Amino acid sequence: MDYLIQSLGQLSSHLRALRKARGLSQVQLGAALGVGQTRVTRIEHDPSAVSVEQFLGILNALGVQMILRPAGSRAAPGPAAPARAAGARRAPTDEAW
Repeated sequence: MDYLIQSLGQLSSHLRALRKARGLSQVQLGAALGVGQTRVTRIEHDPSAVSVEQFLGILNALGVQMILRPAGSRAAPGPAAPARAAGARRAPTDEAW
């Protein structure tokens, strides 16, 4: 299943939920990443406190991928279709920047 992430709060919630769904404690995830439990806690509470390299390592340890897709486009054919939360807004397009 795809999850639309539009805020750090959503990312924080999803990282925590993914870790728990994999049956990992913060200590276990930290060990997989080579960091301590307090670092995992900080990342889960404030995802902006992580480097892109470490973020990709977290996703890998959690068994998920990051896919970049133009806003409004449909997912490629396959088992998972993009999920959009009720009332969620689209990400800004290039014109908005």
